[in-house]
Amino acid sequence: MQINDLEAPVSYTERGEGHPILVLHGGGGPQTVAGFADLLAAERHARVITPVHPGFGGTPRPDAFTTVGQLARLYVALLDRMDLDGVTVVGNSMGGWIAAEMALLDTARISGVELVDAVGIEVPGHPVVDFFALTFPEIAQRSYYEPGKFLIDPSTMTPQQQAILAGNRAALSVYAGDTSMMDPTLRERLSAVTLPVRVIWGSHDRIADPDYGRAFAAAIPDAEFVLLTETGHMPQLETPKRLVPAVWDFADAHARPDPTDRAAD
Repeated sequence: MQINDLEAPVSYTERGEGHPILVLHGGGGPQTVAGFADLLAAERHARVITPVHPGFGGTPRPDAFTTVGQLARLYVALLDRMDLDGVTVVGNSMGGWIAAEMALLDTARISGVELVDAVGIEVPGHPVVDFFALTFPEIAQRSYYEPGKFLIDPSTMTPQQQAILAGNRAALSVYAGDTSMMDPTLRERLSAVTLPVRVIWGSHDRIADPDYGRAFAAAIPDAEFVLLTETGHMPQLETPKRLVPAVWDFADAHARPDPTDRAAD
């Protein structure tokens, strides 16, 4: 797909029918949102689209494609290409950062944005943890309310799985600025957001703590803040049954009328 004279590959999966919802994964890769997308499409009248960020999931990343801003423009262009309207954009972690940047671009096709344990802003006293300095057990300890259920042991993976895991980590380091995981200009720029926004946070997120989430919501005019108890940085993995209504209620409340419904009246 062409954005600003740069050709970037974009692959995505769709499931379900109804209100369009674009779900953006974080640094763990597309598999971290796949099950949640399946559940959302199965339990609600939703058409769920889950793209793979270039460089993740074994996909190629152009050398010049290096910023979260480029990813945001890529997905705005994807909505245009798919001719979607009234889209709810949902992003977790780095995906939330992308969603926040999308809210500052051409939002004609977007009806609302939901940030799920997002990163991307600078909050003094509440830094995002240095993900790249952590071992896999340490990542699990900081990411989940019940980390023992989500431990990853790379030694048990196939060579292909290990290569994808390494590729995800390398792509994250490029887009997120190595250890910073934020853009120092974003928090101030968010004051220009005019879309409805819901910020959803896990009470036991120790990658970016709930006060970080509250600061994210406070930076966006009229944004809602919703705290999910007994869950961590990735509620779409740990407590998907509770995340679905939190996402859907907001998406449905801000959905635009279906023009085909009007035509039938």
